[in-house]
Amino acid sequence: MSLNQNLAFYKSRLNKINFYNENKKMFYCNFKSSEEKKSFYQKKKLEMLNYIKDSLERKIASVSASIEVLENQISRDKVEVSS
Repeated sequence: MSLNQNLAFYKSRLNKINFYNENKKMFYCNFKSSEEKKSFYQKKKLEMLNYIKDSLERKIASVSASIEVLENQISRDKVEVSS
């Protein structure tokens, strides 16, 4: 690679890194005690687990709806075949 190609490559990499760092949520904490730190991280963990739970509930709801529709189609097809 030539020098200009190297510079272009590293410049594009730096732009990607800067974009990532600007959009990444960061929290800076200055804890007064270990209890405060523990409480903070427990709350963050709870938020994360609730987010995961909500996501899984949406997935379960969509799968349940798909199963219901498929069962209705199967029962409808059985009625049509037997008629």
